[in-house]
Amino acid sequence: MAMTKNNLLSEKLNYTGASHTPTHLHFCTYNADMLEFHPGASMEEFSSLIRPDAINWVQIHGLQNTKVIQEICDFFHIDFLTTQDILNAEHLTKIEEHDTYNVVILKQLSVHEENAYVPQQLCIVQGSNFVLTFMEHDSDFFNEIHTALKNNTLKIRNRQSDFLLSVMLNSVMASFMSIISRMEDELEDMEESLLSPETRSGLKLEDIQPYRKNARLIKKCILPLKEQMSKLFHTDNVLLHKANRPFFTDVNDHLQFVLQTLDGCRDMISALVDLYLSNNDQRMNNIMKQLTIVSTIFIPLTFLAGIWGMNFEWMPELGWKYGYLMAWGIMLVTGIGVYLFFKRKKWYLSLIHI
Repeated sequence: MAMTKNNLLSEKLNYTGASHTPTHLHFCTYNADMLEFHPGASMEEFSSLIRPDAINWVQIHGLQNTKVIQEICDFFHIDFLTTQDILNAEHLTKIEEHDTYNVVILKQLSVHEENAYVPQQLCIVQGSNFVLTFMEHDSDFFNEIHTALKNNTLKIRNRQSDFLLSVMLNSVMASFMSIISRMEDELEDMEESLLSPETRSGLKLEDIQPYRKNARLIKKCILPLKEQMSKLFHTDNVLLHKANRPFFTDVNDHLQFVLQTLDGCRDMISALVDLYLSNNDQRMNNIMKQLTIVSTIFIPLTFLAGIWGMNFEWMPELGWKYGYLMAWGIMLVTGIGVYLFFKRKKWYLSLIHI
């Protein structure tokens, strides 16, 4: 296991993630009267397009080229430690206020396989007239925001950069809400299956385990935001305008919904495991009851067979012409009698229906 180095003792920037996506940029500048999109590979291509009277949004996909990342951060006067945090793919979730910009580092989940999610770091730097977004992979995550900009939904192009920040955070929350709501629905279906005699036998403990894993992953991604989100609400943050604060309150409401639903899912997962184990115990008890009934039926038959198997010199029924038929008759009557006794007590029928 490699030892983690002290980044304060190094002036070299290193990307610590596993993504091999080449670094490329998308530039968007807009105000109430105009909207422009430009692709590119370096900040030099966009520097002449930066407008002081517009919101300038630079999207960076792929963090391998640390030189390009540093050029962008230097252009917008982002300090070196923040740049290091952006390139640290394992950085903890945080919201940090600086003199001229706010920094948000969080995790979002992307679907890897069915019911399997992979965390991806999303870094957002918001200044007075710019927003920078850093993502490790190519993603269509911001497509909805692009559409809103084109249609000027909620007059997004008339608003300041902090409104764009709130829209991005709301998109992250919407993604988590979709994931957690889907998980809740699937767990409820699984609970109904476990409670139904017709389908309970088809479910295994391995079917529940992925949900436990996903719940831990979602908690790891979303729980730190609960404490960090309050940093956006204090009145001294000059980059968050009073008119846009209700939108951040809405983000916080969605966060609370995700956390509450996650707690409910975790409780449901624990209940499902208990219910599964209870059903297993019940099945084992039923098997033991069935074996007990069979054994009880054969106990008197074994007793009779044992008596007739004793080597006494004189046993009248052994020399009788109908002794063999009599033995079978006694055994059948005894076995049927025990069966009817269990049936009358409804022990046998209860086992059939379970």
